[in-house]
Amino acid sequence: MKTKIFFKTISLCLTIVSISTLGYAQIDQNYKEIEGKIIDEDTKSPLIFADLTVSNSNISTVTNGDGEFLLKIPLTHLKETLTISYLGYQDKILYIENIKNNSKITLTQAYTELSAINITSLKMSAKQLVLETLKNKHSAYTNNSTLMTAFYRETIKKRRRNASLSEAVVKIHKQPYSSFRKDHIELIKARKSTNYSKLDTIALKLQGGPFGNLYTDIIKYPEYIFTDKGITDYDFSFGETTQINNNLVYVVNFKQKEHLNEPLYYGKLFIDSKTLALTSAVYSLNVENKELSSQMYIRKKPRKVDVYPTEASYRVNYRTSNGKWHYAYSNIALTFKVNWKGKLFNSVYTLSSEMAITDWELNESKIANVKSQLLQPTTILTDMASGFSDPRFWGEYNIIEPEKSIESAIKKIQKQLKRT
Repeated sequence: MKTKIFFKTISLCLTIVSISTLGYAQIDQNYKEIEGKIIDEDTKSPLIFADLTVSNSNISTVTNGDGEFLLKIPLTHLKETLTISYLGYQDKILYIENIKNNSKITLTQAYTELSAINITSLKMSAKQLVLETLKNKHSAYTNNSTLMTAFYRETIKKRRRNASLSEAVVKIHKQPYSSFRKDHIELIKARKSTNYSKLDTIALKLQGGPFGNLYTDIIKYPEYIFTDKGITDYDFSFGETTQINNNLVYVVNFKQKEHLNEPLYYGKLFIDSKTLALTSAVYSLNVENKELSSQMYIRKKPRKVDVYPTEASYRVNYRTSNGKWHYAYSNIALTFKVNWKGKLFNSVYTLSSEMAITDWELNESKIANVKSQLLQPTTILTDMASGFSDPRFWGEYNIIEPEKSIESAIKKIQKQLKRT
C-alpha cells in the first residue's frame, strides 16, 4: 500500500472533492484561437510570464515557460487590440486581426536612467515604501466584488519524469481588497491523471489546490508573509528601478535578519511609482533549516521517511484595469528530497502549480447559488483522466499554453487512454 505525503503550501488541510458531475459541452466555436511566442528583440530568448490583454474587455492570459501563448478571442472582439506587457520592456500593441498564427512577437527593453535620483526623490526608506504599499490597498486595488475566471495547472515530477498532471477552470469569487472576507473558489471543470507507478511507494498530494496560488496574493493575504509584527524580522533595501506599462517601478529587496534561525522569505517586490501598488513579487523560502522548513510543508509522512524542501519559490503578478490593480497570475515551485531510512539513494520530487486570471466581471451573484460547487482550502483534485482524450475539452475557456514537457505528458496520457 502506498503511503501518502501531503505538502502544505500557503493553504492548509486536506479533503477530496468529486468532479464527476461537472461538465461542459462546446457546440459552436464562436471564438478565434491565436497562438504565438513572445521573445526579446535582441537576444531572441523567450519572455516567460508576459502579460497579454484584449482591449475593451477583461480577457487575458500569460506566456508559459517557453514564452508561448494560446488566446481564445470571441469573434465580437476581433477588431480590438492586443497589449503585450513585460517587466522591463516597452509595451507592444497589435491589432488582433493582423496577428498571424504561430508568429514570434518581439519586445524591446525599456532602459531606465538616473535610478539613484528616482530613489532619492522618493523621500522614504525601502521598508517605509513597503508599509505604504500594504496600507494602500484601499485606494490602489479594486474594491468591487468580482467574479474571475481562472485556469489552474498542477504538476508533480519525480526528478524529470511527470507523475501527475491536474488542470482546472475555476471561478474565483474575489472579495474587495478593503474587505477582510476570504475569497471563494468555484470549480467549473477539471481533469487529472496520476501515474502512481512513478511515485514508488509514496503517493504525493499537493493540498490546497487553487487556494495555494490564490493565497500568494500578498495584498489580500499579507498575513502569510508580512504580518504587522513579523515585518520587523526583515531587512529591506532598494534595487535598480525598472519599468512596466511605461511607468517607473521601484524594486525592493527583502530578506530575513541574519540572527534569525526560523525559515522566512527573501526576494523582490516591484512597486508602481505612481500608485504605490505592488505590481509583482518574486520570493522564496529560506530552507537552510531542514527541520523547521519541513514542518512548514509536511502534513503527514511515514515514520521511516525524512522529507525536507530544497526549494520553495513563489511569484505573484498583478494587472491594472480602469486605474485599479487586481490579482492576475501566480506560480509556486516546491522541490523535496525524500529519504527512506536504511536506503542508500534518495528521491527528488518537484511540485509546481500556477493559476492565471483569463477573464473577470463585476460580481452580483450570491455564493449560496453555487455552494455545492465551491472548493475548500483543503481541496485535492480527484483523478479524472477522461478529459485528456477530448481535444476540445476546454471549449471557449482560455488556458495557459502547455510547455513542451507538459504537452508531451498530455500526449502520453492520450495514448494510454486509447490503448485502454
